[in-house]
Amino acid sequence: MPHFVTRRLAPLGGLLVLALAGCADTAAPPAAPTADTHGEIAGAAELAEPALGLTWIAADGRVSHLDLLDETTTDLGAVPPPEAMHSDGRYLFAADDAGVSIVDSGVWTWDHVDHFHYYRAEARILGEVEGGGVATVATSNSSTTGGTGLFFPASGEAVLLDTEALSRGEVVERFRLERPAGPGLVVPAGSFAAVAAGGEVTLHTADGEPLGETTACEDPAGTITTRVGAVIGCRDGALLVTVDAATPVIERIPYPADTTAPRATAFANREGRPTVAAVAGDAGIWMLDTRERAWTLVPTPEPVVQATAVDDKDHHLLALTADGRVLVLDGRTGALRASSAPLVGESLAAAHPVSLIADQQRAYLNGPDEQRLWELDFADGARVAREFAPAAAPLFVAETGR
Repeated sequence: MPHFVTRRLAPLGGLLVLALAGCADTAAPPAAPTADTHGEIAGAAELAEPALGLTWIAADGRVSHLDLLDETTTDLGAVPPPEAMHSDGRYLFAADDAGVSIVDSGVWTWDHVDHFHYYRAEARILGEVEGGGVATVATSNSSTTGGTGLFFPASGEAVLLDTEALSRGEVVERFRLERPAGPGLVVPAGSFAAVAAGGEVTLHTADGEPLGETTACEDPAGTITTRVGAVIGCRDGALLVTVDAATPVIERIPYPADTTAPRATAFANREGRPTVAAVAGDAGIWMLDTRERAWTLVPTPEPVVQATAVDDKDHHLLALTADGRVLVLDGRTGALRASSAPLVGESLAAAHPVSLIADQQRAYLNGPDEQRLWELDFADGARVAREFAPAAAPLFVAETGR
């Protein structure tokens, strides 16, 4: 049975400027969405365009939100100082050694395949989920339905949160399973979840009931959800989890037989697109096309430390070098199209978190040591379109509202 696990709610006081203007009462949790409400939540405003923003967490746990339309910044409160962070474009999941804190940015996009719906609601810190060790987090492409997976490596606890409940302001666990301590993932797929731990992947209902046989997966690392399905990185390739006729299916996508390139351990792309990118050590960038179920090793003009696939008609592929430059590459050949100046060299040298994020038209980059946020036009020679100097250094950042 689902049960509530909220440990703390952090009030935002009078700073809830992201709340719906003119809404008389935002205290009551909004009603749950249904499958045909296009992501709408009671109390949220539907917008004509996405309410894009950058939401970040500073080293001391302070949470801030920059509205990219009017360039105003709002303080959203504080969470325990995080060691890692994951976002689905609405929520921020900030992990420390004792659990995961959840921030709702209050802005999101509902992808209806052939069109989109955009919403703004109340921004708030929802609470925390306890667990042992810095958790890995896996999300779907929906911030109002399905599940969100947490795996705690020190305790081996595999947790599936109810994402629909998150959209109502509630932190609810659908299941909490015991697995061997060590690396692991809980990956949502439709109304199911795949749990990768202990050298195998098991499929479960949203209530934790096991389904069918297990699938081998040594050293699980890296996951992402595309328009096709959910990816789980394994030592010998990737597993793709899809749902066919209300039944979850796992397909193995092995690396090319003759490859000597290091495996992928982290995937990134423009949200929802079928092709994802991952650094392949010094050998280049792995491109995984989940639609074609195929890997391609793309050479790079120099080693890179991050990569993300825009997956647009011009095949833009973005990468970050060790000295902090953003490279714009041809995703088919690896040819260099443009390069920025060094932007985040100090942060990378200090081994502080830097995130290169791509959407359809822009890329975003945070520099904790430089105390800067950058917006780059990757189609225009990696030009810096805007630069922001926030009061709180952006240690972990997400583009929200997308």
